[in-house]
Amino acid sequence: MERAVDELRSLLGEDSVSTEDEILKAHGYSEWSSINIERLPVAVAFPSSTEQVSKIAKICSKYRVPMIPYSGGSSVEGHFSAPFGGISIDFMEMNGILEFQREDMNITVQPSVSWADLNAKIKDSGLFFPMDPGPTIGGMVGTNCRKSSAGYNLNSLFVGSEGTLGLVTEATLKLATIPEETGVAVIAFPTIKDAASMAVDVIHKGIMVGAVEILDDVQMNVINRSGATGRKWTEKPTLFFKFGGTKVSVADDIDQVQQIAKRYDTLDFQFENDPEKQKRLWSARKEALWSMLALRESGSEVWSTDVAVPLSRVAELIELSKKDLDGLGLFGSVLGHVGDGNFHETILFDGAKERAMVEHCVHQMVDRALEMEGTCTGEHGIGLGKKDYLQKELGDAPIQVMRAIKKSLDPNWLMNPGKIFDPKDK
Repeated sequence: MERAVDELRSLLGEDSVSTEDEILKAHGYSEWSSINIERLPVAVAFPSSTEQVSKIAKICSKYRVPMIPYSGGSSVEGHFSAPFGGISIDFMEMNGILEFQREDMNITVQPSVSWADLNAKIKDSGLFFPMDPGPTIGGMVGTNCRKSSAGYNLNSLFVGSEGTLGLVTEATLKLATIPEETGVAVIAFPTIKDAASMAVDVIHKGIMVGAVEILDDVQMNVINRSGATGRKWTEKPTLFFKFGGTKVSVADDIDQVQQIAKRYDTLDFQFENDPEKQKRLWSARKEALWSMLALRESGSEVWSTDVAVPLSRVAELIELSKKDLDGLGLFGSVLGHVGDGNFHETILFDGAKERAMVEHCVHQMVDRALEMEGTCTGEHGIGLGKKDYLQKELGDAPIQVMRAIKKSLDPNWLMNPGKIFDPKDK
């Protein structure tokens, strides 16, 4: 590994390869991860082009040094941990727009471009990237994104591979036309089951919503305490809806949502179509996790994970999971993209005893999700933290196929090793 680091410094320059303790820790330990390990990468490389990434990969292959891609840096399931040491490849310098095909509604970007920055840069084109996901494009690709049907679907093979099959240096995204009218609705409920049930009713009705998000009472309290959104919210389970389309269609969608809301004992219903006020309304959802971490009075560690289940079971699972979470007596919350059956738990804790309690609570949630014919992870991926649940969800045969693909593309097990599954002999 030392020889590989020396060659990388010769290739990239001293400033583009770091072995400083703080840099290594930042690239091997995540404050947001449900699992961390003691070992760190031996160095961090900061390439600025696809050509440099290719040369880094050749040097690492030459010395059989593991390569761990690093993009947004959340790593909630230990995605950028370095259980075998190796080189962390940080794409922070690769944050440019490479080609914008406006007429084709496509754009090619480097991995560290964020969706928010991307949309800000192309807003005058009348187009936008309609997803509202994690921080960077590279991270989105790593944990699952787009599709193609030309030959074997190699896009989908690499998308979701979490860096175990290769390093993503560019991605071409499909854009959409900025809608004529947008709207945001925020609705508070007495119980989280009511909130989840109404979200499912809206989806079943076929109402065209851009996003349906759920935050529990803990999250709403934390957002109020942080003051980040500039206003006070009802501290009860809350749904956030995004709408987009023509003025007529948005008005009709809002009216339908209001009619559905009348079936429930809602506590508060707010709607806004002014763009600036919309941002403030929606900011509560975007500030959720960060507000929680910033205001914690106890809990030096955090466990954040997710599951997804069929729509028919999502209200039931959220209610049961919330009950288990509240029973811990710890600082934790439920939030998520309830419109597609996906939701998250975030729990703060201290020490081995509390960790064991949290682990039991989380494992109950995942087991229930699998029993309900759901999946152990909706968008966070497998990483180090959910390898056992991947085995439980899929069984031996699919994982044997995955191992065969891994061996054919990465025979020396150098690409983000230890993630998703272990070598067969372990």
